[in-house]
Amino acid sequence: MRLYNSAVSGNCYKVRWLLSLLGHEFETVELSVVDRSDREQKLGGKTPFLRVPVLELDDGSCLPESNAILCWLAEGSEYLPSDRTARARVMQWLFFEQNLHEPNIAVVRFWVAYAKNADEYPQPVEIRTAAGNAVLQTMDRHLGENRWFAGGNFTIADIALYAYTHVADEGGFDLKPLANLQRWLADVSDRPGHITIDA
Repeated sequence: MRLYNSAVSGNCYKVRWLLSLLGHEFETVELSVVDRSDREQKLGGKTPFLRVPVLELDDGSCLPESNAILCWLAEGSEYLPSDRTARARVMQWLFFEQNLHEPNIAVVRFWVAYAKNADEYPQPVEIRTAAGNAVLQTMDRHLGENRWFAGGNFTIADIALYAYTHVADEGGFDLKPLANLQRWLADVSDRPGHITIDA
């Protein structure tokens, strides 16, 4: 398998992590999150979205979109329940992650830490930071009554949400007041097979 990847991308990190957990061998093709001038050359015909990650399978077919890749990889494993309701709980948090979490926390992190152009977007940064803080508070409330996000087990929902949450401070988000979230972050990082985003 080949992963079209960016080392600093949380969306790519979650795929690398699950590939590692499942013991899959893969190679990476690196793309920049800042300089996108080679996207058509490297990703044209592989994904209509021209963004990473894209997982190219051994038969040459390609899977884009991080959470779709997670679902495909996790099928039949402990990381995606077979029970219909339990699986729906996982999907609930995967949709939350891409709809509310990533567009706020990841985007502010990108503007602040990588593009270094947050001063060009003062109002959008302020709006997305406020929305990101609300997302983190929602997560913290849920974790006050649950060890993991979807049921009693660690799943791809936790992988997806951990990816950008554990580096949210790079975008200026303060996680210290969120005790339940801090506990969950520690539990995830202590799990066997955990890898760091820069691994």
